[in-house]
Amino acid sequence: MGLFSGTTLKRGDAAPLFTLKDQNGRKVSLASLKGKRVVLYFFPRADTPG
Repeated sequence: MGLFSGTTLKRGDAAPLFTLKDQNGRKVSLASLKGKRVVLYFFPRADTPG
């Protein structure tokens, strides 16, 4: 089950607020980046399908 299971976004919709860990294990919230350009890059963990 995904982080936003059941959530469907359409072009122009605001992203849901969330907090995730960065590559160094520090928590980063979308709200803390308000007003900045944000690029999210998702990739599968090593040795996992996807």
